[in-house]
Amino acid sequence: MIRSIVRGSGSALPKRVVTNAELAAQVDTSDEWIVERTGIRQRYIADDSETTSSLAIDAARKALEMAQMDAKSIDLIVLATATPDQTFPSTASRVQAALGCQGGAAFDVAAVCSGFLYALGVADSMLRTGMARRALVIGAETFSRILDWEDRTTCVLFGDGAGAMVLEAADVAEDGPGILASRLHADGDHNELLYVDGGPSTTGTVGKLRMKGREVFRHAVVNLAEVLEEVLQEVGVGAAELDWVVPHQANARILDATARKLGLPAEKVIKTVEKHANTSAASVPLAYDEAVRDGRIKPGDLVMLEAMGGGFTWGASLLRV
Repeated sequence: MIRSIVRGSGSALPKRVVTNAELAAQVDTSDEWIVERTGIRQRYIADDSETTSSLAIDAARKALEMAQMDAKSIDLIVLATATPDQTFPSTASRVQAALGCQGGAAFDVAAVCSGFLYALGVADSMLRTGMARRALVIGAETFSRILDWEDRTTCVLFGDGAGAMVLEAADVAEDGPGILASRLHADGDHNELLYVDGGPSTTGTVGKLRMKGREVFRHAVVNLAEVLEEVLQEVGVGAAELDWVVPHQANARILDATARKLGLPAEKVIKTVEKHANTSAASVPLAYDEAVRDGRIKPGDLVMLEAMGGGFTWGASLLRV
């Protein structure tokens, strides 16, 4: 059967680290308050020279290096972001130009924190149907550009970064590697719970992020547990058979609550929220790349990726490394 196999991963972070203590000097908050409620201790914030595309390009190059592939062999780029360099053209096209792999398809996907799962699902479908052979799937964000730095309930939660995967279509045995199943969902009724109060066709401005955290938390735990169960049932495996879960790094409490709901031991959950904070679409590939590079995720492992974001959107994907 034809599957999309992950051949390599890469990630990139801005140069500047912003600690909770530094934020506490700017807004009415404290390191203790942030850690207790979110598990976050620091985040990376892009400077004026760092953009969503520059971080994406860096992550993509590292993923290609791990995959030992020439960029010119890539015939599809799907980039997930809520903070593109420009309204148009796509940030993916800027990445394509920088890498020198023109000719194939390149486009952005907008699903906020679930964006990487959406991008992965789209790329996987295109590879399995023969529309492309090798793909770069990227999640990249400069969320610091849309934060209200006077709102202590939101500005402490987010950071900037990028993560990438190289996928290749290959004919494999049933028990071979690759993406085994994915499920994606959305429910637009909850726009007012997590959104940006601007846009080209409404205000003509970029706008700032607004969130009702308590309600988002409640929906996140339920939705994530349900979509993970959907994917597990489709493949016919139990949660206990998973080697790793790589979740969207929104909040340590959400990660812990979702794991408990599924009966998963905490040691099987990859967590980077402490040092990266919530990097939206970059969060899952950033965490995945770190766990691959430090040796936790190994060939043959069964790995579940999952995320939920504004919209609401949510999804999960199960892969064998």
